[in-house]
Order: sequence, then C-alpha cells, then structure tokens
Amino acid sequence: MTARLSPYLNFDGDAREAVEFYGTVFGVTPDISTYDSIGPVDDPAQAKKVMHSQLAIEGVGTLMASDVPPGTTLTDHASVALFGEPADRERLHAWFAALSEGAQEVMAMETAPWGDEFGMLTDRFGVGWLVNVSGPTTA
Repeated sequence: MTARLSPYLNFDGDAREAVEFYGTVFGVTPDISTYDSIGPVDDPAQAKKVMHSQLAIEGVGTLMASDVPPGTTLTDHASVALFGEPADRERLHAWFAALSEGAQEVMAMETAPWGDEFGMLTDRFGVGWLVNVSGPTTA
C-alpha cells in the first residue's frame, strides 16, 4: 500500500447521524469508534460521540469523519487525513513537519492509544490535517 489522501469531515455532535446517512447513500456500513471505546474519557458528554469513523467506498476511496473534542478548532474546515503503513513513515513524518510551519499543533505526532503513530494540526490557512502511520501488524 502507498500513502493515500482522504477527506475527513468534522462535526460537533452529529457525526454518527451524518456517517450513517452517508453509509446509506454509498451502500456501505460505516465503521464507527466512540471516544469511550478507546479508553476512559474526562467528559461523560463526549463518551459516546464519534472519535473516528470511516466508510470504505469500493473503487472510490475512504470517507472519514468524527465529532471533534471540546476545545479544538477543526470544525471550522474539513480536514485532510494522510495515512499509510510503516514503509510510508518517513514521508508522512516529513509531510507533518512541513505542514507544521506556521501551524497550530493540536496533537503531537506520537504513538496513539490504538497503536499507530498519529498527529493533528491546523495549518496556517485554517485547514486541519491528521497524519497516521499504521502500527506494526501482529500475527
């Protein structure tokens, strides 16, 4: 697999409704993770909101979406997700670093609770970027 570019939509509490609607539009079942499915959350109101979802649309690509956590500004614009496998790590880290110039770092590029390397920023133009390097696979 090579590095890919995917649209990432941000919502303020209605991501599940939107993603389920898009699933019916594209005829696919969305994969949805809530904030509390990853681990404990500080804000009970955030627990069942969508931490990450994706719709793999055959032959087209992947549409991703989430409810942004309180205090972030990613709802101002759609975001762009850059993701790849460990072989893409160097290139993805370089892109994250380049995009960081004049940006507001939301989350440093580091190992996330789900095992991948992940970072988020809002670039100097107000566009959100999410960069993810898949963790090593286990047999």
